[in-house]
Amino acid sequence: MEINFNTPQRQSSIGIVVMFFDTLRQYIKAFFPLAVIWLVNFDKINKLYLVLGTIAVVLVVGVIAFLKYKNFTFYIHDENEEFIISEGIFNKTITTIQLDKIQQVNINQSLLQRIINVYELEVDTAGGANKEGKIKAVSHALALSLKLRLLENEKKIKVAIVSENPTENGTVITNKPFISISFISLLKVGITSNYLKSFSLLLLFFFTASDYINKFTGHDVFNDGDIENYVSKSTIISSLLIFMLFLFGIVLVINLFRIVVRYFDYKITKQKGSLLLSFGLINTKSTILKPEKVQITTISRNYFQKKMNILEMKIKQATSGEKTKHNAAIDIPGCNQLEKDEILKLLFHKIPQKGYVMRPNFRKIGFSVFLIIVVPLVGFFSIASNVPELMEFAYITPYFVVFAGLILCFGYRNYRLFINNDFIIKQSGAWDISDEIITIEKIQAITTSQLFWHKRLNIGSLTMHTAGGNITFHLGKFDKINEYVNLWLYEIETSNSNWM
Repeated sequence: MEINFNTPQRQSSIGIVVMFFDTLRQYIKAFFPLAVIWLVNFDKINKLYLVLGTIAVVLVVGVIAFLKYKNFTFYIHDENEEFIISEGIFNKTITTIQLDKIQQVNINQSLLQRIINVYELEVDTAGGANKEGKIKAVSHALALSLKLRLLENEKKIKVAIVSENPTENGTVITNKPFISISFISLLKVGITSNYLKSFSLLLLFFFTASDYINKFTGHDVFNDGDIENYVSKSTIISSLLIFMLFLFGIVLVINLFRIVVRYFDYKITKQKGSLLLSFGLINTKSTILKPEKVQITTISRNYFQKKMNILEMKIKQATSGEKTKHNAAIDIPGCNQLEKDEILKLLFHKIPQKGYVMRPNFRKIGFSVFLIIVVPLVGFFSIASNVPELMEFAYITPYFVVFAGLILCFGYRNYRLFINNDFIIKQSGAWDISDEIITIEKIQAITTSQLFWHKRLNIGSLTMHTAGGNITFHLGKFDKINEYVNLWLYEIETSNSNWM
C-alpha cells in the first residue's frame, strides 16, 4: 500500500488526546500562580464553584483540542518540492518548507504517545530558532514513510514504505543496528561524566524548594541558630567532608538516573548512507543523521572513561542561532574505540588524523591564572578585611590555589590545534579532554584577531565559523595562523561541496 503525501491529510484521530493534554499543560503553565493561590486558600473556596469551574475548563480545552485536530493538515507539493503544514483555530497559519532545506527529521514518542501508540514528527531546517514543522500524532508507519520522503534529495522520487523493514523482490531486508550501547556502558557513562550538570540541577532544585518552603511556611531552611548549634558540636572540616560525600552520592544517583532514562536502548543503524539513531526509556526519540549535514564532531573522554574503554561523541549539525546550538547537538554516549572509528568512517569516509600541531603561547596560562586565581583571592581578602568573620575561612585559600592551579596547568597542556589537509582538530580540556573536528569545506567564515601589545610577540587568535557553531583558538603564532587562513580561504572558494 502506497502512502500518498500529495493530498492534505490529518493526524491520527486518537491524537486528540495528545492535543488535549498539551493544551491543558499550556493552560496550567499560564495560570500556575493563580492555581497556587487557590491551593493555599482551598478551605475558603466554594467547592461547587470549583467543581463547575473545573468541568468548564475541561470542556473548553476539549473543544480547543478538537479544533486543533480538525484544522491541522499536512502534505507534500511534488511539483514545487515543498512540505506544507496548515494549522490554527482563529488565526490560520500555513508553513511552507523547501525539501532541500530540511536538515533533520526527528521521530519522538512521549509516555502519553506511547500509551496511545502514536508518534511525533519534528522537521528542522537551519532557518529558525524552533522546529519549523511539528506533527504531534501519526502512526509509526506513516511517520517512517514521511521521514524518508522529506529527507529524499532527488526529484520526483516517490517513497512507499509502510514498514520499518523495506522489501526487495518480496524479501524483507532487515536493517540491524551496527552499534548498540549497552546498559553497562550507560552505567559507566553515568558514574564518570556530567557531574557539573547534575550538581547544578541539584542546587537549582534545592534552592527553589527552600524558597517555596520559606514562602508557604514562613520557616527558613537555613536557620542561623541551627547552623551555629550544629557547628558547635562538630568540627568544620569533618562537617564539610560529610556534606561533600553526601552531595557526591546524590549527584551520582541523579546522573545515573538521567543518563539511563534518556539514552536507554541506544541503537545506531545504517540507512541509505545515513545513521538512524533511536533511544529513550520514557520519551523515545528517533532521528536521522546525514553525514553531509554534519558540522562539528566532538569526541571527549576522561581518565576513568579511558580505562573503561568508553567515550562520548557529540555531533552538531546546521543551526540558526546561539540558543539552539546546544540543543541541536546529537549525543552518542558510551561507545568504545572501535565503534567510534566506525562512526567517523561513515561521517568522513575516513578516520581524521592529527597533523601539524599549533601550541598556544605561555601567556595564555598567565592570563588564566590572573583571572581564575588572583582576582578571586584579591576580592575575598578585600571583603574579609571589612568582614572579620570571613577570615575564619582563609585556611581554604591554599587548597583553592593548588586545585585551580592544577586545573589550569592540565588545561594549558592539553590545549592544541591540529591541522592536516582535510581536517582541523581542536583539543582542549583539563579533566574531560575533547577533540572538536571540522572539515575545511564546512567553514563559512574565518576571523583573526590580535591585540596591539601582541604584535611584537607575533601571537593572535583564530575563530572558525560554521553553521553548527564556532571553534576558537587563542594566542597561537600569528604568522602561521595567517598562512593557514589564506590556504583555507582558497580551498573554500574553489570547493564545489554542496552540504546545505
